[in-house]
Amino acid sequence: MFNRLLRLGLLILSATPLQAERLGEVSTKFHILGPNDKIIIEAFDDPAVSGVTCYLSRAKTGGMGGAIGIAEDTSDASIACRQTGPVELAADILDQSRDGEEVFKQRTSILFKTMQVVRFYDTERNTLVYMTYSDKLVEGSPKNSITAVPLFNPIQPIQSGE
Repeated sequence: MFNRLLRLGLLILSATPLQAERLGEVSTKFHILGPNDKIIIEAFDDPAVSGVTCYLSRAKTGGMGGAIGIAEDTSDASIACRQTGPVELAADILDQSRDGEEVFKQRTSILFKTMQVVRFYDTERNTLVYMTYSDKLVEGSPKNSITAVPLFNPIQPIQSGE
């Protein structure tokens, strides 16, 4: 019985979506009961593109609903992705990213609402474009934020005429 539970636990852990590392937070609204409303700052590395880290800031609802996990977070979020090391990616990543590829997803309510980050590839500019947005089973939100990471070689200094 213990071995079955252990295997089930490992299976659940391996199926867990990418988790962001919480870097900090600021309070935005005081609640007498329960935690304050906050803006949370998180970071995650693109799982398919080494050398790219994305930084998210997002709203987190507090109060009694937030304390027991039933509050719905607003769709307010911002993203900035940066090159944080040598960029390495498989060639098929660029093909998959042309139509958008999900790289991060996090639940923002007890049911039906998630915040997602999707990667697109801009072939003309050789750039990865990341967009964050919220969706809901019945109704999504047009609130979104984008950022871009160029994939070109460093600019060479211009040679002056001698």
